[in-house]
Amino acid sequence: MQTEEHDQPEGSSRRGAGEEAELLAALRAGDERAFARLVAMYHASLVRVARQYVPTQEIAEDVAQEAWLGLLRGLGTFEGRSSLRTYLFRIVMNLARTRGVREARSAPFSSLARDGEDGPSVDPERFVQAPSPGAGHWASPIRPWSRSAEQIALSAEARRRIDDAIDELPERQRRVVTLRDVEGFSADEVSDLLGISDGNQRVLLHRARTKLREALAEEYA
Repeated sequence: MQTEEHDQPEGSSRRGAGEEAELLAALRAGDERAFARLVAMYHASLVRVARQYVPTQEIAEDVAQEAWLGLLRGLGTFEGRSSLRTYLFRIVMNLARTRGVREARSAPFSSLARDGEDGPSVDPERFVQAPSPGAGHWASPIRPWSRSAEQIALSAEARRRIDDAIDELPERQRRVVTLRDVEGFSADEVSDLLGISDGNQRVLLHRARTKLREALAEEYA
């Protein structure tokens, strides 16, 4: 999981832009291999992002398929104001939002309640409560992990636990951390895709990462 931003070297950025231009030209020329390459690169990510908005994996798969068709239909009018990847993810997110609203119309009213978006990043019960001495400090400080960070990062078990912890986040935090730390979008791209301010994006990401660290600390203490 990404924890900080790194600027790409200028040469790397130019190479990336050049490769994308070549890929775009191939797609516009009807090159099936270029399209298959793009699908291999991004289909799983599109499904993962769509799943943030719709109730089932099957619907997320349908939305991703629609997004590919939308991309092909829109290639002729794509002006390159954003990267091709950002354009593709914007398509899938717009489709997923619309599908999610449609699916929600048949959901019980109780399921539409707010999910604690503005709640604390860490469970208040983890801290000493007033008026006891030491109020506001950890009741039981997090113990150092018994395994190295490298071991945890390489563990398939840890990957599953991270995925589960992301699924348990409030939806806006889940969407931000998925785009930033799973899909690797920049802060500006995430703010643009989600239609939120940079400050809001930073707050949501901080809260999400704090909760994920807490979940991993509980699991690997």
